[in-house]
Amino acid sequence: MKKLIAGNWKMNGGLAANEALVRAMLAGIGQPAAHVALCAPAPYLAQLQSLLAGSSVAWGSQDVSAHEQGAYTGEVSAAMLRDFACRYAIVGHSERRQYHGETDAVVAQKAQRALSAGITPIVCVGETLAEREAGQTEAVVKRQLAAVIHVVAHCTSEIVVAYEPVWAIGTGKTATPEQAQQVHAVLRHQLAAATAHPERVQILYGGSMNAANAASLLAQPDIDGGLIGGASLKAADFLQIVAAAG
Repeated sequence: MKKLIAGNWKMNGGLAANEALVRAMLAGIGQPAAHVALCAPAPYLAQLQSLLAGSSVAWGSQDVSAHEQGAYTGEVSAAMLRDFACRYAIVGHSERRQYHGETDAVVAQKAQRALSAGITPIVCVGETLAEREAGQTEAVVKRQLAAVIHVVAHCTSEIVVAYEPVWAIGTGKTATPEQAQQVHAVLRHQLAAATAHPERVQILYGGSMNAANAASLLAQPDIDGGLIGGASLKAADFLQIVAAAG
């Protein structure tokens, strides 16, 4: 299975900056051995669709509403994302859980909405530093993933999972390849119990993967790619990570 390298621009970008970044990425990407995607803020999805159409790079959103439509001011539905040909939607990112109070149940609902629109949800799970130090890592990530499995049921093999230790996001700290692999193996085992095709589910690592550490992380047997934050805003760094996934 090809690895997946997905960039998450978070709340960064502008029309001119985005165009320069994407053009630099496309100029250097060639025919990548990995699947590649860029997840942008909602206002720029039309721009990404325009810039990336016909290329080897897919695009996606950083969130999706748990609701289909209606009186939910400021929300963006899965059907709207489909209008812009989004391939992926990130759901349950730790920043959404932490700053917007998203529960496991809400995250599961969002994953289901994405799937129902033909969009692949990138389901984020991960523990805080306090949870890791209390020895709760395995229990936390299994609880978070179980909520999604329960709701999407037979569609579990169609999701992507991203393990993002909260203590390693944007902090410059990274789980060692061994620490990351240990959690990925737990998630793989959980998926094997939930679906007849666990091998179809890519499990990405999403905690400060960068050009320097990507190769050692991606060499682990259960790490199927990366969800890239800061490094996805620098074309050269992102291209190095894509190359490491080859």
